[in-house]
Amino acid sequence: MRSVRRRRPRFRRQYVSVGGHVTDLSDYDYELPGELIAQRALHNRTDARMLVASRHDQSVTHAHVRDLPGYLRPHDCLVLNDTRVVPARLVGYRVATGGRWSGLFLEAHPAGHWEVLCKTRGRLRPGEQIMLQDRQGQDAFCLTLIADFGTGMWVARPTRVGQATELLDAVGRVPLPPYIRGGVMEDHDVAQYQTVFARRPGAVAAPTAGLHFTNELLGHLVDAGIAICCVTLHVGLGTFRPITVSRVEDHQMHREWGEISEATVRRIDTCRQAGGRVIAVGTTSVRVLETAAREGQLRAWQGETDLFIRPPYTFRCVDALLTNFHLPKSTLLVLVRTFGGDQLIRRAYTAAVSHRYRFFSYGDAMLVV
Repeated sequence: MRSVRRRRPRFRRQYVSVGGHVTDLSDYDYELPGELIAQRALHNRTDARMLVASRHDQSVTHAHVRDLPGYLRPHDCLVLNDTRVVPARLVGYRVATGGRWSGLFLEAHPAGHWEVLCKTRGRLRPGEQIMLQDRQGQDAFCLTLIADFGTGMWVARPTRVGQATELLDAVGRVPLPPYIRGGVMEDHDVAQYQTVFARRPGAVAAPTAGLHFTNELLGHLVDAGIAICCVTLHVGLGTFRPITVSRVEDHQMHREWGEISEATVRRIDTCRQAGGRVIAVGTTSVRVLETAAREGQLRAWQGETDLFIRPPYTFRCVDALLTNFHLPKSTLLVLVRTFGGDQLIRRAYTAAVSHRYRFFSYGDAMLVV
């Protein structure tokens, strides 16, 4: 078996703006050996490794997700994102030409129209029909294209009547990101690319930090006196898109729908009053919590958020973060480095590559405390 050379992620030269904050996108780039990008989930979710980065003593240590209860304290509050991934990846062909077509369902409108990201050869036209095929490759029903929003985005109307979730269950595939097997699903992805606490359909990508949990681990956390509550953020298309502008502050953040209930706010307040910390599971939970606390106090909230957490930023709610290892030049990496501190997270990523951690959606975890 050919040996693989271990490489450390090399962060590029730092550029700073007034106030000493990193603003140049190239500083959020790093080199990652392709074989470290996880292609499949582990059979046992809690066997995933967990790098622990401490902001208090700047240490980096190694554990497993199953060890998480030992790093938390009674009265801490673990905040999960209960969004449910819908089978949003669509496959079919153009009725007029027979040409192959693929798409990604983004959103359903009250009138029954869908927003769809389309990919095909040649120019699509309003009124054209796309025959969608089910997972067995059989014709199911058509989408009629109505309006072009540009960059491949269309409004379309399904010819079959029904709720979007029901229609997607009939024809949709798991919307894996392209770095996992080219986005091609396998049968096991239906369960593995979904958290065990997923409840509210609407995401087109999984809140991947939540994939590490099992019902057994959640039970151990409750037994240890840890409070568990949920927020919702429907992860959208923007999670796949890298920052493309040279200055981080010029990036236009995508909007995603989220909610935190009054009951969850009360639960978090109770934990805080007892001396507990707020532990966000994933960057999506962070964005909901910080959006809901943007006026200085955590409040119930529902709506769309385009909060882009980047330096300089003062966190108002989150005390610790469990997250995966993220793509270079991504808003998620910017968020994590803003929370954990630039030098600590750089060292954490260097250690993760050196110790052969598994990266991205099906990869290992990092706890920043």
